[in-house]
Amino acid sequence: MARRIDVTGAGGVRLAAWEFADPPKADGRDGEGGRSSVLLLHGLMGRASHWAETARWLSTRYRAVALDQRGHGRSEKPSDGPYTRDAYVSDVEAAVEQLGLAPAVLIGHSMGALTAWQFAARRPDLVRALVISDMRASALGPASQKEWSAWFTSWPVPFATLADVRKWFGEDDPTLERPKPARGDYYAEVMAERADGWRPVFSRRQMLASRITWVRDAHWDDLALVECPTLVVRGLDGELGRAEAQEMVRVLPRGQYAEIPDAGHLIHYDQPEAWRRTVDPFLATVAPS
Repeated sequence: MARRIDVTGAGGVRLAAWEFADPPKADGRDGEGGRSSVLLLHGLMGRASHWAETARWLSTRYRAVALDQRGHGRSEKPSDGPYTRDAYVSDVEAAVEQLGLAPAVLIGHSMGALTAWQFAARRPDLVRALVISDMRASALGPASQKEWSAWFTSWPVPFATLADVRKWFGEDDPTLERPKPARGDYYAEVMAERADGWRPVFSRRQMLASRITWVRDAHWDDLALVECPTLVVRGLDGELGRAEAQEMVRVLPRGQYAEIPDAGHLIHYDQPEAWRRTVDPFLATVAPS
C-alpha cells in the first residue's frame, strides 16, 4: 500500500511524502522497526509515484519513502516559489528529520540526485549513502534553458486521452531519436484530467524556474564535500556522459561507478530489472538489511 504523510517544508510549504509499505512498529533502533531508511527523490516534472516499483522492492528490507518535491505531485505549488536549490535541499532536511529517517540512504534521479548530494554535503550526519541516477555536475548553460522553454511550448496540450499522452511523449515528440514507450508511461503519470482534457499536474513556468537554478551553475564543489559512499549510475544512452560520470566518481571521496546498457535518462523506467541488479549490491554493502 501507499501511505501519505504530510511534511512541512522550508517556509511552511506543505509537502506530500509517500511510504510504500505498512510501517513496522518502532523499537528505538535505526529507522523504524530496526530497518534502515531510504528516501527517494524524483527528477524535474516527476513525482513520488515514479518510484513506486523501486520503493516496493526496497520496502521488503528498508523503510522506503518517496517525496513529492515542492511544485510537483501532490505537494504545494506556491505561485512565487521559491524554487531555489536551497529551498529544495531544506525541504529534504525537513522530510528526513520529521519522518525520522536519519541516517538515510538517498536515491535521486536527475534534479533529485543533485538535491540529494547537496543535502549530503550540507548535513553529512543525516545521510548514510547516496545513489545518483543520471545527473550531471557540469553547468548546462543558458542555451539549454531556451531549448527547454521551446520544448514546453511544443506540447500539444490539452491531450484528449492518456493514450495520446503516451503516444506523443513516447513516439511523436520531435526531440526523440527513436520511440521510447517507457517515456510515454513516465509522462502519463504526471498528467491529470481537466474539463478540457489531460494537462500536467505542474506549472511549466515553475519547472523552468526550478531548472534555471541548477542549469546555470556547476556543482562539483558540493560533490567533493559528500563524505558517504556514493554510487553514480548512468544510462548508456542517458544525459550523463561516461567521461563526466567517471570524473564525478573521481571527485567523490567514496564514489563508485555503474552504467546500464539499453537505458536512457529514465533508467529505472527503461530497465527496471537492470536498475535493481545494479543498486542492490551497493545497498547491501552500505545498509545491510
